[in-house]
Amino acid sequence: MSSPSLTESQFIRICRLINDSLHPFTVSENLSFSKQEEKNLILILSQVSNETRRLIPSADTSSPLNPNSQNHHCLSKSISHLIPLLTLESLYIQHLAGNLLVTFSEFLASSVKTWEFFIHSLSICLELSISNISSCSFEPSITGAGGSGSDLLNLVGLFKPKLKNTSLFTVAGIIRTLRNILKFLKEECDDELVLVLLNSISFFISNVPWDSMDEIFGGNGGEDDERNTLFLGNFIQLLSSFVDQISFAEGLDDSLDKNVVLSKIINLVPKLLYWCLRKEGKRVNTCISRYFSHKLLVCECRCFAANQSSFTFTYKQSNLIDLSILQVLMIRLSLQIPLDFLVLVSWLQLLHSYFEDLLYQPVTDVMNQDDSLEDSPFMLSNFDGEVHSMHSRHLQRQAIFLFLRCSFSLINLGKATRKHYSSATVKSSLDVDAISEQSCYGREKGLLELYAWLSGHVLVDKLVAHEMYKEKSINFSFSLLKLYTHEDDILFKFLLELLSLQACEEQQFHKERLAPQDEMDDVLFHVSYIFNPIRLFHLFLAELHYDHQVLLDYLISKDTGISCAEYLLRCLRIVCDSWQTFMEFSVYGKLSNQLSSKRRKILSESSNFKIELSSGPVKTITLSLEKKFNGNLEYRHTKQMYELAKGCLLSLKKSMENLHLKNLFPYNPEVLLKRLERFQELCFKQ
Repeated sequence: MSSPSLTESQFIRICRLINDSLHPFTVSENLSFSKQEEKNLILILSQVSNETRRLIPSADTSSPLNPNSQNHHCLSKSISHLIPLLTLESLYIQHLAGNLLVTFSEFLASSVKTWEFFIHSLSICLELSISNISSCSFEPSITGAGGSGSDLLNLVGLFKPKLKNTSLFTVAGIIRTLRNILKFLKEECDDELVLVLLNSISFFISNVPWDSMDEIFGGNGGEDDERNTLFLGNFIQLLSSFVDQISFAEGLDDSLDKNVVLSKIINLVPKLLYWCLRKEGKRVNTCISRYFSHKLLVCECRCFAANQSSFTFTYKQSNLIDLSILQVLMIRLSLQIPLDFLVLVSWLQLLHSYFEDLLYQPVTDVMNQDDSLEDSPFMLSNFDGEVHSMHSRHLQRQAIFLFLRCSFSLINLGKATRKHYSSATVKSSLDVDAISEQSCYGREKGLLELYAWLSGHVLVDKLVAHEMYKEKSINFSFSLLKLYTHEDDILFKFLLELLSLQACEEQQFHKERLAPQDEMDDVLFHVSYIFNPIRLFHLFLAELHYDHQVLLDYLISKDTGISCAEYLLRCLRIVCDSWQTFMEFSVYGKLSNQLSSKRRKILSESSNFKIELSSGPVKTITLSLEKKFNGNLEYRHTKQMYELAKGCLLSLKKSMENLHLKNLFPYNPEVLLKRLERFQELCFKQ
């Protein structure tokens, strides 16, 4: 969508408005205002922002803006009046000044070269601010920046005295502004401007000596803690949004390597974790610190995005939100770039050091707590008058997802390594041996990590031939699945992650071998039995009440459509290749499956196999157990589960065909329809 061009007169008008309005407040290098002056400044910032926004849609194509040195000088002067306001510790002024910068960027967006100069000016201010507060001063990066070299060098000289009294509040304000600009561009789908901003952020990440900031986060608390939290929250949010966007970016600056920049962020994760949790040592016991840790996890996994905290948030609330965002960053990192052996092992160590209580917390429903929404980061549990823990399913599901991703990646490391080196030249046989040895160790390490974790949830020792093992393992599989079914954005990532387990393929899911020969066979058996894809697929359909409309919703959603289609394709292939196992599936215990007229409303009240629905017509199917004479368990009513699954998938096929025939399906579903047709053929044969 093309936007109207910015005219010379409009540009001069807004720059002059900013300069004339703010000059009386920013003429001094040491800003200090009375209460009345602060009120006046707040009013002026609001008025200038409104006027700037008013002129955005009224731009025309007459006398378009010429991005010359004179206009760059005018623009830099306006920025030099706005940036000092971010050095103030008034959150109201910071908020309004940051919003005005975002509005200003929107105002300039139709002139790409001028907008590029604006963004690089903000980046120079950001690096100058960090240089002023860190233990190691450095020069801001102007490589790849828009504008002439002399213009950018002049900027450094212009902004330096304005940022003499900078603090972490200033850094947090500039970072928040850049992230809000990136958010605006994402909504506008302007790839050219997004690329400019990603380039600028990449140079910033690469240029800052992050080790020099360790001293800042070693304070004794108080006011410094609030500053640190505001900085970390905004910085991690920016990194998370950046990682999410850069995966789609093509055409970065020639001097930039996307993987190098992402690797830099990956290497920052342990440092961010230390900065966030510096007071808690190696264990995280307080509610705030645990949630802070959790957000760090998500960033690593994806290299998934939280809303920006309002400037009216309390320090405690801000800390909670910052920690949540950090976890999002970890998840995004892990989804964007292959993690090598050392990173995977180190992340598992971080998980055990900081999140072991979440990993081994029972995978059951969380009881609702007074005055808190389910999954709210502020849902607390008090014990002996102190905050003891935060039983949030959201925290737990993120930690477990990252743990499984790291473990599965180690198990599949050999497969990924062979794929990498199949197109590369390996220098010697020693390299091949080293790669092979590392792959074997990674596979063993990943399997043992999974085995130890499963042992904490399911009694696996000496229960392989006992009926209790099947009951416990199916109970755990179902509870684990339920942990993710209400989070659409991670549900299919989780299900696809389970399908990636190479060891499960080697174990052949459809063979229930009840006599492992050695320790590693024992590990393989338990891992493959609990993560059986046919079982999980059956349980997934049961959790959806066998409602094909829910599957259709997933498939046509722009957020889950592709990942849901991939999951169904892979599961249907496994089902068709192991047809007898799919037909004979049964569960241990009682499963009440009530079909409701209200779609996608599933209330899980316990870890038992009972699904309750809020309203609507009810159809209950009870799966019971009976014992054979030899004491082993025989599963009954397997045909009902097969018939329900068959009816759901065939109804899905019919609905998809109808939509596709009317050209209403959002993408070409023919591959999935062919897989469903094969499934239908097997059903008719039966």
